[in-house]
Amino acid sequence: MTVQRERISVPFKQAVQMLVPYCKSKIWEQITAVLPIVLYLIFFQSVVLGLSIAESGTIAVGIGLVVLGLAFFMEGLLLGIMPLGEILGIKLPLKSGLVVLIAFSFVLGFGATYAEPSIGILKASGSFIKPWDAPLLFVMLNQYSEYLVAFVGIGVGFSVVAGMMRFMKSISLKPFIYIVISITLLVSLWGVFDKNIFYITGLAWDCGAVTTGPVTVPLVLALGIGICRSVGGEDSGSMGFGVVTLASAFPILAVMLLGFALNTKVPEPMSKAEFFSEANKAAAVFVAGGEELYESLKSDTGDPADKVQQAINLLTVTTEKFVDAARAILPLTLLLLLVFIFILREKLPKKDEIFFGIFISIIGMGLFGIGMDFGLKKIGDQVGSRLPASFSAIEIREEGETIYNFDEKVVQTSIDESGQTSQFFFKNDKNMTYKAVPYHSENFDAKKKTYNYIPKIGPLFGENGGIGGVLVVILFAFIMGYGATLAEPALNALGMKAEELSVGTFKKATLIHSVAAGVGCGIALGVAKIIWNLPIIWMLVPAYVVLLFLTKISDEQFVNISWDSAGVTTGPITVPLVLALGLGLGGQVEGVIEGFGILSMASACPILAVLVSGLISKRRSRNILAAQGGTNESH
Repeated sequence: MTVQRERISVPFKQAVQMLVPYCKSKIWEQITAVLPIVLYLIFFQSVVLGLSIAESGTIAVGIGLVVLGLAFFMEGLLLGIMPLGEILGIKLPLKSGLVVLIAFSFVLGFGATYAEPSIGILKASGSFIKPWDAPLLFVMLNQYSEYLVAFVGIGVGFSVVAGMMRFMKSISLKPFIYIVISITLLVSLWGVFDKNIFYITGLAWDCGAVTTGPVTVPLVLALGIGICRSVGGEDSGSMGFGVVTLASAFPILAVMLLGFALNTKVPEPMSKAEFFSEANKAAAVFVAGGEELYESLKSDTGDPADKVQQAINLLTVTTEKFVDAARAILPLTLLLLLVFIFILREKLPKKDEIFFGIFISIIGMGLFGIGMDFGLKKIGDQVGSRLPASFSAIEIREEGETIYNFDEKVVQTSIDESGQTSQFFFKNDKNMTYKAVPYHSENFDAKKKTYNYIPKIGPLFGENGGIGGVLVVILFAFIMGYGATLAEPALNALGMKAEELSVGTFKKATLIHSVAAGVGCGIALGVAKIIWNLPIIWMLVPAYVVLLFLTKISDEQFVNISWDSAGVTTGPITVPLVLALGLGLGGQVEGVIEGFGILSMASACPILAVLVSGLISKRRSRNILAAQGGTNESH
């Protein structure tokens, strides 16, 4: 007997009354995730550094779009993509052969990478790199940015295949960690001998953090849990864990391999004059991406990041972001639908919900992309570029102005106690208040009679380059990482799982605060790397050598949880902000070529913190049991 389902007609007013509270709750979820970290950045810049927020109106609108976009995107995932992924994860291993499962796993990992909201930040970060300082890095982030994302996707694809094979064969995660991490470290060490490889190492390790976002992780976990259930693994308590770890590691290798392939075509880092010399023209044209772009770079005397920001057109960006969103999500959902219909041969459940979910996920990703360009990236780059004011004098380009009809006769000379002379002039503003302004002859255009004035500020704490100002910045980074991590919703679920597996000996709060402290320390170390221009590899190698040792002496369950804990720290808000902050900071610190590497340290340190906490928890449990045993014997 077939049960006929009747559609219930709801009046429009009643439908709105039902939907409004639901929509409010979803938007509030994103506000609680986004607002604390943004307010912290604003507080630090405006109160601690005492600097105004440039383009505050644009940033506010951008942050609003980020909140709205994430609310749409996450709801679209829950309605449209995730139900398909969960069904496929359970039924595909039962209804298909090994070859089909491996092929699907690879394509799923590859397609999910393009649908990650944070992947777009990689394409936009190339404008901060100067081609003569790091030719290979410039090439990978500009004309080869699509190849970069594709290789990241290939890395994720192979990681999903490896994860599924691990589940099917019930293999421990430890051998995978030993092999993949060791090879990745050895490949990265090649940067010691090659400057071009040296400058892409931070980018490669940061790419591993970008991939473990709100699309990839739930989809691959759903597939992994389905395989675990179908094969009936013994260790069902930790099923699904470990894929996130591999999804972070394999893309690093893939990006490094792309770098090795392109390295044969680009010149070594050199001075700007050498780069644009006639002898180097052919190589420079390749790096620039063509003759026209080469000439544009050659005649460009301004800050490339500033010019990119000035060139942004709202309509163009809006169109591009929605097109990019459709290109990212539609191929992935088409793959899921084709497998569902032609391999599982099942009828699509709740078609209207699924297609509506896909539609609003595209809308959400488009809005998020626009908000990221005009909100998150702007505030992150702005705070990052002004952080050095804590320990050194920096230019505030946003407050620069041009003085017309400038007369050199107003310039005066001053002398300090050591006898050094410097030039200055008095400038009055609209309120008829006067201030002394340093004069630099290179900023004066005698023909146009204009003087370009860019104010400077700093050092705000201690002497120029002093440790006091540096410590302020490092403390800022730690608090930012710690606070942002506590707001990650996936961390709470991971903490509950850890407490369940340890039968209450490893508390949820312990894991949450261990991960948060690890991220805080990681971001602080990444910022220190940029400030002191330290090679990222000398920070990564010791950290991962210690991690491999701790992995060896830890229980399998804690290893799975700890290595996957790095994945929950790299959400769609943290990644763009940290990348933008690092690039902004790197652009202001003298001698720094690139600002990558913060995310890589923010991934390593939480693993370390959780492994150590797990070992301490295990030892404490043994001591308690030993004490109880001694008490029982005494009786």
